[in-house]
Amino acid sequence: MATTLTTQERYLKSVRRTQNIVRISRILLCILFLSTWEFCAHFQIINSFIFSSPSKIARCFQDMLFHQNLAGHIGITLFETLLSFLLVIGISLVFAILLWYSQTLSKILEPYMVMLNSLPKSALAPLLIVWLGANYKTIILTGMSVAVFGSIMSLYTGFMEVDPEKIKLIYTLNGTNRDAFFKVILPANIPNLFSIMKVNIGLCLVGVIIGEFIAARQGLGYLIIYGSQVFKMDWVILSILILCVIAMGLYFLLDRLERIYHKKSCPSC
Repeated sequence: MATTLTTQERYLKSVRRTQNIVRISRILLCILFLSTWEFCAHFQIINSFIFSSPSKIARCFQDMLFHQNLAGHIGITLFETLLSFLLVIGISLVFAILLWYSQTLSKILEPYMVMLNSLPKSALAPLLIVWLGANYKTIILTGMSVAVFGSIMSLYTGFMEVDPEKIKLIYTLNGTNRDAFFKVILPANIPNLFSIMKVNIGLCLVGVIIGEFIAARQGLGYLIIYGSQVFKMDWVILSILILCVIAMGLYFLLDRLERIYHKKSCPSC
């Protein structure tokens, strides 16, 4: 018994050590990148006007936060991204359920779904501006268009890959399609749904930025396109860095929610 406990403790210690190494390595890698960037800009190895530098970015952040309503731009992009993401998940679930309920409908719509998913979404943005005008509706729809078709196909594929024997058991016990879906199909696809959500949050952010490039007067996408036009490269790089932070934060939030779900569904795991 003592040997087993000792082995388990060694294993847990090894896991914690690996986690600490990963965290420290990530921090050191970030510090190394920023230090190298600042060094090269300071000694004019790179053109600091074009590539900026961490110190200039920090000063730009402070100035824009107090004088250029940077927080407002961030809030608008974040709002549009989250709304696009929630709409994509809701619409994807509804359509995937309809396709699962009706095999005939899924066969009819399959080639169209593949075509729409393959269509370059940036090509839709000019049309959406003509149809809806240059407003937040266009930006949100652009964000949705990047992710929604692939999300529907991925969810539907996950529904169809559930063990058919489990579904037959539901029907054998006089269950309905509703019982089969809510007791077998949906629970089996929760991990798949979390994976799709992790992908979609990044795709929606990309779509929103595409929309803001074309149809916005506010938001980080607007700052990027405006900054590049007037050669305020600090604005451009700062906006890109903020987008990286937003994308990383949203991803880790979903990852945290997934871990909480797994702990509740399997406390002993």
